[in-house]
Amino acid sequence: MTNKNKIIILLLSIIMIGGVFFSFNIKNDKLFAIAKNLDIFASVIRELDSYYVDDIDPEELVTIGINAMLEELDPYTEYIPEENSDDFRMMTTGEYAGVGALIGNRIGTNMILMPYKGFPAQAGGLRIGDELLKVDSIDVREMGTPDISKLLKGPANTEVSIKVKRGDDTLAVNITRKKIVISNVPYYGMIDNETGYIKLTDFTTNAAADVRKALLDLKGQGATKMVLDVRDNPGGILKEAVEIVNLFIPKGKEVVKTKGKLASVNAVYKTEKSPVDKDIPLVVLINERSASASEIVAGALQDYDRAVLVGRKTFGKGLVQSTIPLSYNSQVKVTTAKYYIPSGRLIQAIDYSQKDEEGQGRTIPDSLRNEFKTKGGRIVRDGAGIEPDNLIATRSYAPITYSLVARGLVFDFANSFSRKHAEIAGPREFNVSDELYQEFVLWLKDKEYDYTTRVEKTIEDLEKYAEKEKYFEEIKNEIAQLKKSVNHNKEQDLVTFKSEIKDALKDELISRYYYQEGIVETSLDSDEDIQESLKVLSSHDQYAMLLKANSKKK
Repeated sequence: MTNKNKIIILLLSIIMIGGVFFSFNIKNDKLFAIAKNLDIFASVIRELDSYYVDDIDPEELVTIGINAMLEELDPYTEYIPEENSDDFRMMTTGEYAGVGALIGNRIGTNMILMPYKGFPAQAGGLRIGDELLKVDSIDVREMGTPDISKLLKGPANTEVSIKVKRGDDTLAVNITRKKIVISNVPYYGMIDNETGYIKLTDFTTNAAADVRKALLDLKGQGATKMVLDVRDNPGGILKEAVEIVNLFIPKGKEVVKTKGKLASVNAVYKTEKSPVDKDIPLVVLINERSASASEIVAGALQDYDRAVLVGRKTFGKGLVQSTIPLSYNSQVKVTTAKYYIPSGRLIQAIDYSQKDEEGQGRTIPDSLRNEFKTKGGRIVRDGAGIEPDNLIATRSYAPITYSLVARGLVFDFANSFSRKHAEIAGPREFNVSDELYQEFVLWLKDKEYDYTTRVEKTIEDLEKYAEKEKYFEEIKNEIAQLKKSVNHNKEQDLVTFKSEIKDALKDELISRYYYQEGIVETSLDSDEDIQESLKVLSSHDQYAMLLKANSKKK
């Protein structure tokens, strides 16, 4: 049976079943409306298939229709067709069978962005920056990243041939696919003699076990203070978040509760085990890309005054999704509840039931945010994610640095450098010397990286408004003088912003030799948020003050 016939039969079956069901519930306007509109929808598909001038793909049209319908609700309710089931399973479990590499498109070129250490791609010799040409016999240069990813994945212990371009060379590599399990903790280690650091990037299966192992190992190395980093962590499995909180607070404490329309989704999640350490001074690093399960961990530890939160306000996702199986091995991920952390606050920052004139959910205004209290009496508020106890401003970069990174020039130089040098010093020992920086500056001589500074953009805007409002003739000489005064000099900017450009170079170069773990490790001595965490943990008085009632601003 063709997919087209399957779709039509499925829709007709739904309507027939709906018709029988709804014939006994005709007084229920909502259920009747569902049956009526399902009938209309199936009729439209059927008539399009019969009369539309060109052939149509009913499966594609239905998928588009479903996705458009779900987009009206919120960004997290989504349809998962059978062909995407493996990708969805990988996102929730962290497991798949493939070569173990992150791929992507940089400046119009499909390439290896990060081979995961210890997996087939890295063991087979693939490197960051290798341009993907073919997978087996299929030319992938013009393909999208998702399609290339599907070609690279496959049953464990099967072989795949990958042809890549590296500089001026073309290489063919045969790799045996393996079961890939991506750790939720890509790095942990000692920042100094007393302070342990754990980088938590996901909440897939075994996240709590990964953090527990790291915590115990670091304590064994002498850690008497701890930093848990959930910056940029998008969240994941709720149960893993509960168990991670349990590592630091006693058994029997509420971590989160879920409330929805159905009684079956209402639940209270409590800690069920004895903690690993309920007293060790703890900092949790958060930022604007910490979401969902990350916010549960940070928020619950804040509500119990168990940790000081350092960084920036989190994303604000307080919605819970459940996955419901559908016909033909498809699924739908549906927002079924909202979650509330121990103080009683909901951290959801956008109300999707209230849409603006562009159809977007509305941000909850400060006037409608409610006050709650932590266990020790500190004031916390709902409706805008989790706010840190110690706010760190977002670091800004000079336009030249943005240009060099965005145009892929820092990336390309790191590729060129790594092809010439077999090794460099370790992540915490390596630094970009002045000699190496000058090598980069010379390499840039024939490269295009022009940019507009913020001041130049402001003057351009001033000129446009002056012309629009008929003032230009009066101030054109002053504008010309301003332009002359602030006209940027790329060579001078390379000197003025040398320090931050060096930092960007260092990260890229470290990644070529020490991969994802190296990038994290090299940041331990320079990351502003981590350094602020050390200051908080080094001062007992400051740590205690931040956890003291009334120390939080309203």
